[in-house]
Amino acid sequence: MRGICKKLACVLLVSLAPGLVLAGPVNINTANAETLAMELTGVGPALAAAIVADREANGEFSSPEALARVRGIGNHVLEANAGNILVSTPEEEESG
Repeated sequence: MRGICKKLACVLLVSLAPGLVLAGPVNINTANAETLAMELTGVGPALAAAIVADREANGEFSSPEALARVRGIGNHVLEANAGNILVSTPEEEESG
């Protein structure tokens, strides 16, 4: 019985570990919808798709606060993700 419990604990640890890894700040000017939904608190697939659509239609975000132009993004989302939103252009990333 003890061996089964150890094996089960190992399987659970291995399967849960990827979800525990923090990826760090998310660049809202380059991230795809899947990444935005996974990494930003309060942002699900539909809102993430709206962020990408807004970026494609209106251009890059100049600051994290500029996300507020997307319907559904309010202070609660910005506050929940303070420090987890990075804003840079693709050109800045290439030269950096």
